[in-house]
Amino acid sequence: MERLGTGIGWRPEIADAVERMPGIDWVEAVAENVCPGHLPDSLRRLRERGVTVVPHGVSLGLGGADRPDDARLAALAERAEALGSPLVTEHIAFVRAGGALTATPHLEAGHLLPVPRTRDALDVLCENVRIAQEALPVPLAVENIAALISWPGEEMTEGQFLYELADRTGVRLLIDVANLHTNHVNRAEDPAKALAELPLEAIAYVHVAGGFERDGVWHDSHAHPVPRPVLDILTDLASRVAPPGVLLERDENFPEPAELEAELASIRRAVEAGAVERVKAEVRAAGHAVAARPAAAPEGRSEARRPGAAPGGRSEVRADAPARSDAATPRAVGTLTPDVPDAGSPGEQRDPLVAAGTPQGHETGAAGATRGATGRPQHTGVDEARQRLGLAQAALLSALVAGTPVPEGFDRVRVGVQARALAAKRADVVAKVAPELPEILGADFRTAFLAYAQTQPMTGGYRRDALTFAEHLLSAGRPGDAAKRRELREWWLERSGPAPRSRRPVHRLARATRKVLLRR
Repeated sequence: MERLGTGIGWRPEIADAVERMPGIDWVEAVAENVCPGHLPDSLRRLRERGVTVVPHGVSLGLGGADRPDDARLAALAERAEALGSPLVTEHIAFVRAGGALTATPHLEAGHLLPVPRTRDALDVLCENVRIAQEALPVPLAVENIAALISWPGEEMTEGQFLYELADRTGVRLLIDVANLHTNHVNRAEDPAKALAELPLEAIAYVHVAGGFERDGVWHDSHAHPVPRPVLDILTDLASRVAPPGVLLERDENFPEPAELEAELASIRRAVEAGAVERVKAEVRAAGHAVAARPAAAPEGRSEARRPGAAPGGRSEVRADAPARSDAATPRAVGTLTPDVPDAGSPGEQRDPLVAAGTPQGHETGAAGATRGATGRPQHTGVDEARQRLGLAQAALLSALVAGTPVPEGFDRVRVGVQARALAAKRADVVAKVAPELPEILGADFRTAFLAYAQTQPMTGGYRRDALTFAEHLLSAGRPGDAAKRRELREWWLERSGPAPRSRRPVHRLARATRKVLLRR
């Protein structure tokens, strides 16, 4: 894997600062915010200086029940080629549900939602990843996400799920240590255990970001400083493997450049601390190997043994051989190495999930109770798995954005927290993509939008959501102020037609005259 070094997420708001920052080896840009034919000048200058640019997708929905959309894959491939990128990245998440597959209304989350760690979801994800790999001109890496909610009946830990995904597809992993911290707080998952189960050699690079805690829930905001626990997880990861690249993510609430540079320095120190621990572990392992060498046989006594075998049938450990341990030495992605048989069981190969600490036939939550924990379910094919997964994801997303009942087995309080967070994010993003709406509506914008979001789930992108919100208000005779209502109607007319309204002076004069006459 190409060594990337230390990087930062490129955002238009900090583009000038990023160009001037010392020690920036590479940047990552949100793929959907980059137009291949009109690259921002800042990105072009960075590329000319030899700074690597990696497109980071957020809308592909590889963890969804549907196959990846051809147009979205083509757009991601186009951005990789335009930026000369060595790889592209996406997320292990679903972002939409419903539609023809489940004969239910199509819904958009506008957010990355967690995939259940089940055999069905893994089968679907693996096929979706393979489809994406075939369509992209460069290698793909996929990212673990943060989650507020847990799926009932999960059959694997996060580390096991990622291991099998990488083993079956050869896909690279983008490990977000901030998301491991989020899942530790919100789902009581041990980040050290997740790191121990990962195929470390599959890591393409690492994300680091900040967040905040409220009422016992950690919010992965990308708008706050990186906390100490996240840096500690980064050090733990770096003590196990040298990450090819580490990147600081910041999406809003941007501080002064000096503060970002200080965070990057903290990230470098965390990686260096991990590297020191890794070297110490290697030295200890080498010392143990030397100590394990058998003493020389007494003079005059010899014992016939096979080459490489110690007396008594034990394997001899050569001092000049590299030290190995199951915990520290990763297995090659794409080749699942059989476990060493237990003593007294010659030739026996154990299930990799058993070796990772999950007894055979064990399932967590509702799945174990309903199936009787009798072993892995036998699936008849990916198409059937897609339908089962699609129905489950549609039911959850409908509860989150359309107010339908929460599916059985989910924490209703957490689903409510997630639903409110999704509505708040919709309001924030709509205010960004359509800044005229907060200007027209003033202080009433957010209250009006959140009320709209409770009954009107998003079925398209955020720009379509902004137009639908305006239509919703106008059809209800709102806002109450006539001048604001006329201004909102003009804004909607400018953007809702098949083509923008003419900007020719004569047409603009006619519209201005009509406005004046309407006000009389």
